[in-house]
Amino acid sequence: MTARTHPGAGRSSFLRGRTVIAVLVNPTAGRGRHRGVLTEVVERLRGAGEQVVQIAGESAEQAQQGCRDAVADGARALVAIGGDGTLHLALQAVAERGIPLGIIPAGTGNDVATAVGVPADPLAAADLIVAALLADRTTTIDLARIDGAGGETRWFAGVLGLGFDAIVNERANRMRFPKGSSRYDVAIVLELARLKARRYAITVDGVRHDQDAVLVAIGNTPSYGGGMRICPAAVPTDGLSDLVIAGPVSRATLMRVKPRIYAGTHVSHPAVRQLRGKVITIDAEGITGYADGERALPLPITVTAVPGALTLLR
Repeated sequence: MTARTHPGAGRSSFLRGRTVIAVLVNPTAGRGRHRGVLTEVVERLRGAGEQVVQIAGESAEQAQQGCRDAVADGARALVAIGGDGTLHLALQAVAERGIPLGIIPAGTGNDVATAVGVPADPLAAADLIVAALLADRTTTIDLARIDGAGGETRWFAGVLGLGFDAIVNERANRMRFPKGSSRYDVAIVLELARLKARRYAITVDGVRHDQDAVLVAIGNTPSYGGGMRICPAAVPTDGLSDLVIAGPVSRATLMRVKPRIYAGTHVSHPAVRQLRGKVITIDAEGITGYADGERALPLPITVTAVPGALTLLR
């Protein structure tokens, strides 16, 4: 690539005083199926007439810090090339900062990109970003802020899973075998065998809604997991978060309801409840949330919808 590299670990100030586009790339996103077009994507971004600097990092933590350093050093814009997880790392650097973010979908699901109208083709998405930069055109959408009991803060743009799916992710991430995506299939089977409803203490805008549940999700946008419309009514411009709760249900009922999530029709099931609010507090024993598919914070947490927190190049 002709793009220069901005280290993700340690502080660098070589951006300061320059007009640049900082680019976070995850070449393994989408199982690497877009790897062959990444060079062309970066070349097209240079069509905005500015220097393109690639952020490198050997871990998610280093990549996230690289984004923060690039923003602190004065990057004009940040571009995330990858899936929802890559976008999630970039969000932590630009939320409420007014620094515009460009999204180039190259992951497996790309649910957030789809929700905000980004073209599915990476090259078309790059052209859209360049056009927005040349026209100085941006738009804003809401983000959701997660505040943990220990003072930690995370931002997410899509969906925060807090039920069965989060439990499956936790198990899969602890497993050493099998490798790859089949880990999640095994984790689903193992967690289904021990499925049980958990007691959730939930408050939405000051109103208590305690409930036993097996599926719990908070959405800023409707989908996660590659098109599962878990929060079908979620809109990222209404200043609110959508909360969907299911359960308690049996294993058989859960497996019957789950396919309906792709169409968003699961919300008509009598075991499913929808709520909406600006501030949601939630607690349950032994649950760690997954935001935009990434491990976030353990419960208890407070989720706040923040209007216009993300500036997009679109």
